[in-house]
Amino acid sequence: MTTAIEGAVEKSTADASVLFSTEPTDCGHLIGVMTLNTPKSLNALSVEMCQLLAQQLEQWEGDEQVVALLLKGAGDKAFCAGGDIRKLYDSMSSDAPLPNPYATDFFGNEYRLYRQMHFYPKPLILWGDGIIMGGGMGLMAGCSHRLVTERTRFAMPEVTIGLFPDASGSWFLQRMPAKTGLFLGLTGAMCNGNDALLANLAEYAVASSDYDGVIQSLKQSDWQVATSSTDKCDNNSAHSIVSRVLAAQPIAELPASKLATYWQPIQQLMNSGGLGDIDALLQSDAALENIDTEFANDSWTQRAVDTYRHGCPVTAALTYALYYKVTDLSLEQVLYLEANVAVNCAANPDFREGVRALLIDKDRNPQWSRSLADCLSSEGQAYIQQHFVNPYAKGEHPLGDWLGDEALGSQSVR
Repeated sequence: MTTAIEGAVEKSTADASVLFSTEPTDCGHLIGVMTLNTPKSLNALSVEMCQLLAQQLEQWEGDEQVVALLLKGAGDKAFCAGGDIRKLYDSMSSDAPLPNPYATDFFGNEYRLYRQMHFYPKPLILWGDGIIMGGGMGLMAGCSHRLVTERTRFAMPEVTIGLFPDASGSWFLQRMPAKTGLFLGLTGAMCNGNDALLANLAEYAVASSDYDGVIQSLKQSDWQVATSSTDKCDNNSAHSIVSRVLAAQPIAELPASKLATYWQPIQQLMNSGGLGDIDALLQSDAALENIDTEFANDSWTQRAVDTYRHGCPVTAALTYALYYKVTDLSLEQVLYLEANVAVNCAANPDFREGVRALLIDKDRNPQWSRSLADCLSSEGQAYIQQHFVNPYAKGEHPLGDWLGDEALGSQSVR
């Protein structure tokens, strides 16, 4: 039976922003199912949805009957197309305080959920069908077992709205091969399921019509042999059982991977020098032709390059700076730093202007506060670096307790 969890806003179950249900296994256990349930907004992630997910994850973590969880989106268009930022936009007035209380609530709840998912002891299975962007990518990265389909399309398109690839993007873009993550962060390029497999964002490819078969296979598995171990190397752990089940599913034929096809020109482009050098190449059709003619003339590349050229220069500078700043940081440190940057972005003009142009007035003509040349000047670099500064008074950072001895990352290596 599907139920909304305690503390949810009073509404009928069918109208809840997240639905929770369980599938009984043949041997008497349960598979927990979490469904993002705002299909009209492509399941955009709100503060309430983050809170509901976090509460249910905690409840099911302590339920010995629940052996694995699956996360999916309602409808057939999207798993999750990003964050629900309309209310955040409304909070970003010129006289809003720094830190903005709603921005603190918005990003704090979102980032706490990602951390909870990354360190969750039970298998978290993603049904990654349809569009996955922004906050949806954060959910994807936090799951332990990710399935993609022929309809999967993912991107980190924050350059179009003046934010930056947040939602743990700084962490997972760093882990993609051949600096493809830096390219995706700068250009917002749209990728497919095969790209997700290559980029370490997914493990399994199935047909979009095979959802019921996946659930059925999970229900028929022998969960009686599962140990309580969370060690993924344990052959009888729940994680290993899920891996075997998903590996046995029919493999779907997915569109060809653009990242696999063009990793060499992308790698050459991203290693051409500093951000100014990369920008000079991205701004020149002739320069891209000199790198690789097929790459330059592919409509996929051209769309990505066009997005970059019309995107926010401050976002490009932040994306580049974060890519190198987080190299040696833990997940918790990355999310802490992203919280600083996100709340500072909410106080600066480009994020609000980008949302206005794309989602509010929809004129698609943002007036960015700075050019990239401005961002690369001494004054501009000081402005970019200011985004990393903790805007909170001592002891008030919403994620401040993550960096001490009680950090989950610290506990996992003891």
